Amino acid sequence: MALTIYNTLTRQKEAFKPLVDGKVGMYVCGMTVYDYCHMGHGRVMVAFDVIVRYLRHKGYEVNYIRNITDIDDKIINRANENGEPFNVLVDRMVDAMNEDFTKLGVIAPNSEPKATEHIDGILAMVQTLIDKGFAYAASNGDVYYRVRKFDGYGKLSGKILEELESGARVDVADEKEDPLDFVLWKSAKPGEPSWTSPWGEGRPGWHIECSAMSTCCLGNNFDIHGGGPDLKFPHHENEIAQSEAATGEHYANTWMHAGALRIDGEKMSKSLNNFFTIRDVLKEYDAEVLRFFLLSSQYRSEINYSQEGLKEAQQKLERFYTALQSADTSVVAPESLASLEAESDYAQRFEAAMDDDFNTPQAISVLFELVTAINKAEGDEKNSLAALLKKLGDVLGTLQTDPEAFFKGDVDDSEESWIQQMLEKRAEAKANKDWGTADQVRDELAAKGIVLKDGPEGTSWSKS
Repeated sequence: MALTIYNTLTRQKEAFKPLVDGKVGMYVCGMTVYDYCHMGHGRVMVAFDVIVRYLRHKGYEVNYIRNITDIDDKIINRANENGEPFNVLVDRMVDAMNEDFTKLGVIAPNSEPKATEHIDGILAMVQTLIDKGFAYAASNGDVYYRVRKFDGYGKLSGKILEELESGARVDVADEKEDPLDFVLWKSAKPGEPSWTSPWGEGRPGWHIECSAMSTCCLGNNFDIHGGGPDLKFPHHENEIAQSEAATGEHYANTWMHAGALRIDGEKMSKSLNNFFTIRDVLKEYDAEVLRFFLLSSQYRSEINYSQEGLKEAQQKLERFYTALQSADTSVVAPESLASLEAESDYAQRFEAAMDDDFNTPQAISVLFELVTAINKAEGDEKNSLAALLKKLGDVLGTLQTDPEAFFKGDVDDSEESWIQQMLEKRAEAKANKDWGTADQVRDELAAKGIVLKDGPEGTSWSKS
């Protein structure tokens, strides 16, 4: 089955055919780094991480570009509130972002360009748009894009100019020719960070950044452009208008948008103040549980964030790791695993699900069937099937933790030493038939989130 991807631009699934056989150029809009990343950001980044992982699993050489917006109004305002230079704020938030994404298993992009590193390219593109009549410099130092000049405006979002015009507003200080026009270059206010341009001191508008960075890194025409659900309009629509007007070429062939993360039916966002940061959620849940929760919905679908959903994800992961714990995957030779993967019905159905627009829920359901088979198998068959489960799980960026470490969770040496002492105390109490003390120890451990499991080979424990 050929890989098919839903293209937001054409509003249908299409067989994926890259511009160059075996290679994929992919650009995803990244973070505006003025605050910690919230779960909505995590949803988008995990979605595209799985897409990149699967493309590479299919044998494609993927050049994955994910930008950073490191200058805009929100960054300037937050830096002023904190009483610090904007670049100090940016550096701190980039470090925090990378820390969060690493915990979620999000692999680093091939390149992570910053807007402030591409000022020359931005200025060149703005000048080209002016020269071609698609942009104009206002007397206040701003430069605007003429939306009506671009015939294809609205083709991504489906927006109609007449409808946009009826809702457009112009500020008193605005010097636009048309209410629909948007800013390419913003003149600097006193005390703001700024760069020298032919139109005076200023900084780039948000939309032009991605047009300049994507074409610089991937060329005028590339394979995939992705981002969050709220970027389709106006950001991505404006990117198309700028880029195609400047270069005269088709911009991105396939447009992909992740679904929103919602709380009580509303999109999670900082503007609505209904968000949870990734690092706050990770204080309560293991990072792999959080990633698995996000994978449980197809990337284009909306997800409703809830404690129940996270607990369900944890329970499902425990089923996977229980199956892995029952086998020894280290004894399976790589060539045997490769042969099994090539012939296995599980692997073929897993790939068929992922080939269908990266349908992770269906792919995970195949993995659950594999778990059932592992639990029924014995010896070499059990080990081989468990190794296959790990191999396919790796495509999703999950099931790579040692099962014992997964069940024990984030426990430091001192806590583990205390738990071991309590287990020895309980074992001694049971040997002396002191059931009251044994039960008291179990209850004390349970109060700390430690769950005991008695078996033929002794007592094991996990962190709830």
